[in-house]
Amino acid sequence: MGWITAILTSGPARKALGLLLAVTTIALFLLNLRRAGERTGRLAERHSTSENTHEIQRQMLDEASRRPHDRDALAQRMRDGRF
Repeated sequence: MGWITAILTSGPARKALGLLLAVTTIALFLLNLRRAGERTGRLAERHSTSENTHEIQRQMLDEASRRPHDRDALAQRMRDGRF
């Protein structure tokens, strides 16, 4: 174990180890940014789909509120050509 400690405490080995740690840190940071971007994209797509669904539901409710209340009202509406 003593020779490993001696190698790692030498100047060039310490510099190489520090550089390796810096490169690893930067690589992990970039991978994390990529994952966060993908997650944000999925959330934006889900939000867009949800808004579209809600808009369609609102339109359906509006149309349902204007429907004829009974068969006679439907027949009158069809006679008037408003159907």
